Amino acid sequence: MLLGFVFLWAFLDKAFGLGFATPRARARVHGGSPTSGFLAGVDGTFANASHSMAGQAWVDWAFMSGMFLVGTALLLGIALRPAAAGATMLMGSLWLASLPLENNPVVDELILYAATAIALAACGAGHTWGLGRQWSAIVGGVGLRWLA
Repeated sequence: MLLGFVFLWAFLDKAFGLGFATPRARARVHGGSPTSGFLAGVDGTFANASHSMAGQAWVDWAFMSGMFLVGTALLLGIALRPAAAGATMLMGSLWLASLPLENNPVVDELILYAATAIALAACGAGHTWGLGRQWSAIVGGVGLRWLA
């Protein structure tokens, strides 16, 4: 649940400018771009690619949707396999944009978040601590087992 809150908090702060990582004036609801600050500021191996993607509507949409969906799934303990895949894609892309890393040449919190999401899905944590069992019964009954 805590990892889900990390993703949801990032979404809420970027969407509404709660004043932590995102000032109110740069919030998405005020026309700000949630990806401009990070991607435009990276200086490393993939800086050119990151700078060209910064602020593009599809990148903003994908980032915000991913943060919301992954955060919600992890917080509720539902659809953990797709959530783990989404978390890995989100965190992996941010990790690649951050190369070379400042403090450790390989592992930082982005890798830890992705690995934790994968571990939660692999051990079926949503069935024990969340609504995963109920969710699986619902999506399995309508033929969407891949969402379990």
